[in-house]
Amino acid sequence: MRTHIIRIGNSQGVRIPKALLEECGLSGDVDMTVRDGALVISSAAAPRQGWAEAFREMARRGDDALLDADSTLTSFDEESWEWK
Repeated sequence: MRTHIIRIGNSQGVRIPKALLEECGLSGDVDMTVRDGALVISSAAAPRQGWAEAFREMARRGDDALLDADSTLTSFDEESWEWK
């Protein structure tokens, strides 16, 4: 499909037909990058996307223990702080 660049305020842009947006599943926020001289528009990944599943997998494997649990406590933690 051929289109042309249009003026949008002080910027420029292109209109993306609804059919193309539906076909590639784009909506809301997107990422734009340049790859090999081409403008690439892709869905913006949600921050921390997939973290919950990764943490569940770590717990399943027993790989979710603190590595430096002893070094995180200070004398304040041991003597002055009241843990409830």
